[in-house]
Amino acid sequence: MNSKRFNVFLNSKILPFNKTIEVDSDKSLSIRSFLIGSISQNISKAKNILESEDVKSAISACRKLGIKIVRTSPKSYKIFGKGLGSLFAKKNTIINFGNSGTLARLLVGILSSTPNIEIKIKGDNSLNKRNMKKLIDLMSKFGASFYPKNKFNFPLKLISSTFPVGINYEAGVSAQLKSAVIFAGLNSYGVTKIKEKIKSRDHTENLLIQNNKSIKVKKGKNKIIKIIGKNNLKPININVAGDPSTAAFFTTLTLLNAGSMIKIKNVGLNPSRTGFYEILKKQNAKIKFINLKKQNNEIKGDILVKSSKLKPIKAPANIYPSTTDEYLLLFLIAGLQKGLSVFKGISDLANKESSRALEMKKILNQIGVKCILKKNEMKIFGKGMINAKNKKVTVENLQDHRIAMNAFILAILTNAKTLIKNFETVFTSSPSFLNTMKNLGAKFEIQK
Repeated sequence: MNSKRFNVFLNSKILPFNKTIEVDSDKSLSIRSFLIGSISQNISKAKNILESEDVKSAISACRKLGIKIVRTSPKSYKIFGKGLGSLFAKKNTIINFGNSGTLARLLVGILSSTPNIEIKIKGDNSLNKRNMKKLIDLMSKFGASFYPKNKFNFPLKLISSTFPVGINYEAGVSAQLKSAVIFAGLNSYGVTKIKEKIKSRDHTENLLIQNNKSIKVKKGKNKIIKIIGKNNLKPININVAGDPSTAAFFTTLTLLNAGSMIKIKNVGLNPSRTGFYEILKKQNAKIKFINLKKQNNEIKGDILVKSSKLKPIKAPANIYPSTTDEYLLLFLIAGLQKGLSVFKGISDLANKESSRALEMKKILNQIGVKCILKKNEMKIFGKGMINAKNKKVTVENLQDHRIAMNAFILAILTNAKTLIKNFETVFTSSPSFLNTMKNLGAKFEIQK
């Protein structure tokens, strides 16, 4: 985490704007670039990398495991891959994942089938509280061991499998667990077979698909991914697009700020990441994707957004996997539309950096919006665009970047006096967030 702590205080509504912006690079692809580059042959090249705290944690972890990584210019890197099974660290070396659940799950997947690994793994205070039972159970099937036994959160000791053998896995909503299984399978004997009934993010498969001896993807009603272990991987050459989850914050702000327009350039528009935009289009949102092109099996393009009058949201459980990181913004939008919005299939939000649905409920309650939260469902009784000038909102130190960013958007739309503590957590995913908000005309005060 960034050591320079600060709070943000907001007490002013944003004016209409008409701007063109770029957002920070995609975090998921940036982290995967270093991990895949490290276990591939020869030199991989990665451009437009997100230089955030989470990605710095990934670089640091790879270096600690013996990989040479050179920053050739701002946001550009060379990764000197050593091949499958090559990562190594001395016994009881500590690998710190920082705040990144993505890094934790994916790197544990790689290390579980890497020979002669006996290390300690941990995260920051927030990550250490998160339940890793599903990950531990899956990696145990490959033969990896975790100590203490029956402890399901970091810190832990990881001892890799002495003879990893491929498994059969039926994937759920988590693309991170699916990716962990893919990575563990790459260095296991035999075939690892993944059946995907629920469509989830597919960045890992996309980056690996050039290795047709190692991975085969059969699309259909149920996607089947076959990993054929012990085959060398080709180096990657990637130019990372803007993060669609970060772009979603500026999309939300524009939709709800009357008289505003924005063009967000060079954004990743992988269909497994655009659920947020698709559901809003159904609510009458004026959103267009233009200038589309494909690179590394990933679609990218520009997003055009105009302020819109939206309908209440009915979100069924099946859209959750493609909208995971944007659900908080959907809650915010629902609170500022008249009528009842219902969100189903949200239980997984409890195991993020914070219990996200609960924390968003608390914030909306502070500006007078009624919410009913059950384990797997949220109902929000929207009041329309609120002038919350006389309301006070405080967001405590949750170490959750997306809660902090949501509270910021809510404050500049409703004029609520808002104090967001430990806003430096936003640097885990979006180092340029405040600068971009300033460019759009948002007024805020930094308190150190």
